[in-house]
Amino acid sequence: MASGSPETTEEELRLAAMRGESTPVSVLGWMRIVARLLVLFLTLVVMVPLHYIYRIFAYGSPFPMLFLRFAAAIVGARVQKVGVPLRRDVFFVANHVSWVDILSLAGASGTAFVAKAELAEVPIVGWLSKLNRTVFVKRENRLGVAEQINALREALADNWSVTVFPEGTTTDGQSLLPFKTSMLSVLEPPPPGVLVQPVLLDYGNVAEWIGWIGDEHGINNFKRVLARPGTFPLRLHFLEPFSPEQFRGRKAIGTEARIRIEAALLASLNKPLRDFAHTVPPIRYEAPEKTFPLE
Repeated sequence: MASGSPETTEEELRLAAMRGESTPVSVLGWMRIVARLLVLFLTLVVMVPLHYIYRIFAYGSPFPMLFLRFAAAIVGARVQKVGVPLRRDVFFVANHVSWVDILSLAGASGTAFVAKAELAEVPIVGWLSKLNRTVFVKRENRLGVAEQINALREALADNWSVTVFPEGTTTDGQSLLPFKTSMLSVLEPPPPGVLVQPVLLDYGNVAEWIGWIGDEHGINNFKRVLARPGTFPLRLHFLEPFSPEQFRGRKAIGTEARIRIEAALLASLNKPLRDFAHTVPPIRYEAPEKTFPLE
């Protein structure tokens, strides 16, 4: 591939972002960012008052879910649901690629989330996540696990559905990390009638570009995604649910969910998964040493 081609430039930008560098945005890119932010703002102007007016008369406003569904489309995601998401008494367990996951899953199912605390700092997305009553956790805060689990129990009881991303970080859509199961302690014992439904988020060929990985700052990733031309596919595979009562403890539940997600990801990629290239201390994952093929 010739140097300077659009493909090479995009790959170079992605790698620079992974290293934590602030990547440049073209004039057209800034125009897309401004246009998308303007549409998001106008949608907010309509939805937020409707949300608070609805709350005067009834509980369980549909407008956060509707807004997040629109927001996912505005940032470029063309969401397709594969399978049927349960509407209540469900604990979704999903792989994690991007902050766009939050918008798309919430827009498709109305779920609340457990997400890493850094997401709260991302402009607009952090505020939207709070509006959807996301439970933010600091992965390194071992002393706060009990408090976080209590918040999760309240969210599960109040929202009917909650999603966790047990990989401990966002990945590249080509890998699947070991699952950290501390947040699954809410299922020990499981609340009556609650099922676990694994979910695969599949961004296809754009997963690596969309992915928020390495040392990239959240704001930089936010700009890169909004500056991207056109749209991108996102298939939400809602896999067969299972009862957590059939498994002994959170580790067994997490293992079963991961097995199902891995099988669905392998079928989607139609090739073996690869090792994730970045160390993730919260789940004690060490990136493999880089090897280079012989000529």
